Amino acid sequence: MTLLITPAHHAIVLRRRTWLALASGLCLTAHASPGRVRQLLRISTAAVADDWHARMWTVMQEQLERTNPGQFEVQINLNASLFKQGAEPVAMTRGNLEMSTLSAFDTAKMVPEFSIFTAGYVIRDPVHLMNVFNGPIGAELFQRVSETMGITVLAPLYYGTRQLNLREPRNIQTPADLKGIKLRMPASREWLFLGESLGATPTPLAFGEVYLGLRTGTIDAQDNPLPTIKSAKFYEVTRQITLTAHLVDVLFIVVSNKLWLNLSTDQQTQLRHAAQAAAKYNNEHRIADEKQLVDYFRGQGLRVTTPDIAAFRKAVQTRYLQSDYARVWPKGLLERINATQ
Repeated sequence: MTLLITPAHHAIVLRRRTWLALASGLCLTAHASPGRVRQLLRISTAAVADDWHARMWTVMQEQLERTNPGQFEVQINLNASLFKQGAEPVAMTRGNLEMSTLSAFDTAKMVPEFSIFTAGYVIRDPVHLMNVFNGPIGAELFQRVSETMGITVLAPLYYGTRQLNLREPRNIQTPADLKGIKLRMPASREWLFLGESLGATPTPLAFGEVYLGLRTGTIDAQDNPLPTIKSAKFYEVTRQITLTAHLVDVLFIVVSNKLWLNLSTDQQTQLRHAAQAAAKYNNEHRIADEKQLVDYFRGQGLRVTTPDIAAFRKAVQTRYLQSDYARVWPKGLLERINATQ
């Protein structure tokens, strides 16, 4: 028996195929609704792969995939391979970069009141740091960052506590005991003023030259968090660490407002939670490292001492309050920070 396909039957088949194609297209469109579009999150950081500040981004990435599967495409760029350090704020403002970390020093260039967090002995320890920035002070200042820089702060994180590291042992109790000490500092007026306020003779020197400078005596001391002293092997050319804790440094996990304002409320919430989880991961590991390193350096033969912190804090804060830096600090801000427990 031969099946005869008439023109009328052929038209019915075509109509059916067209209807199925349209229905399929509608289904695809539904699945590609705005809430399901993968948001690109390019992350730029100068951190190296084995640094907790680098590993934390993977923590954030994994949490986002659990809470918002398929909604974010996270691209982590380490070693300043996407943008050089310091160029990230401009890139985020322009919409060329979605996420990065921001230092208080970089933030102060656009929001001058942040210079208070580049001053010595303003933040006492990691707990104080988190209480300041996770409270009303942080909320007020972060609003200024959003309005001025077009960047939203998602979470503060602990970057480390800077300590003094000396070539030769010296009894250091107050800033007067650092008189004549050539203390290496980064070559900016903010850093040099910090070195001067500590009582030393600040000496600008590139980080890559510090090891040789300590070995040859070009400088007498340098300051960095304990993990940096270990990773840069400064303990090989020094004999003492004095736990001045003169600068408790902070970084902020930030996102460009060009992305942030285009996210749904749920996506914003999940991204903030993921950033906070990353910061918590970093903080816990960084603090644990610093506690262990005191014993490590003692084991390497270094003398580890603790000076009169109260005397240092009073002298350094007095120097800052008498300087031009304090003129841009909002009235009462230092007192509010000091009163935060």
